[in-house]
Amino acid sequence: MNIHYLKHVPFEGLGSMENILVCSGHRLSNTCLYENQPLPPASGIDALIVMGGPMSVNEEARYPWLVPEKEFLESVLQQEIPVLGVCLGAQLLAEVLGASVTKNPHQEIGWFPVRIMPGFQDERIQNLPESFDALHWHGDTFSIPSGASNFVVSEGCTNQAFVYGENVLGLQFHLEMLPSHVQAIYRECGKPGLTGPYIQGVDEMLAPVDKFRHAHKILEEFLRAFIFQKLTM
Repeated sequence: MNIHYLKHVPFEGLGSMENILVCSGHRLSNTCLYENQPLPPASGIDALIVMGGPMSVNEEARYPWLVPEKEFLESVLQQEIPVLGVCLGAQLLAEVLGASVTKNPHQEIGWFPVRIMPGFQDERIQNLPESFDALHWHGDTFSIPSGASNFVVSEGCTNQAFVYGENVLGLQFHLEMLPSHVQAIYRECGKPGLTGPYIQGVDEMLAPVDKFRHAHKILEEFLRAFIFQKLTM
């Protein structure tokens, strides 16, 4: 199966997702939007992954490729192609589905726990732990689109993940990042002196090696439940 992914900046790619996807036998292709590469026809892909980036979904004047990207996402959603959005990718999906994207009360940068909302029932998440540590790097947040369900929360951000129908998953947090990606993003986006209750320094983010391993396992479960299962139907 051909899984296509969208990159908004050179330093935010698939991360550990790439190994999971390749080892599962899927072909990968991508569009680097920052290079103004053309988007493929939606009918030519089996699943889509929309990655993160430091820009806002509202910065169309500064990043004009956001306009055709949003149109492309609309066509993907109309064709019910499985799609996963990560951070900015989730925010873009939320906006295309009619929700708003605004500043979160707190910036989240670092490892912080998220938890499945009590009472949320969906057989696709039955193998996920009730709470787990995730890596965060965002200042914006999305509201939940009409018809979608919010199912993950954190202390610093109420809306951490949503599911829409059978084919759409948006994750505000990162499970795919490796230490090398954290270092690259910190070089590009880190702001020395930035403080807040949910902000860690780069050394603190890199220290818990076991958290990267655990995040990888959680990511595998998300992909198995929301992407791979759809590709085998």
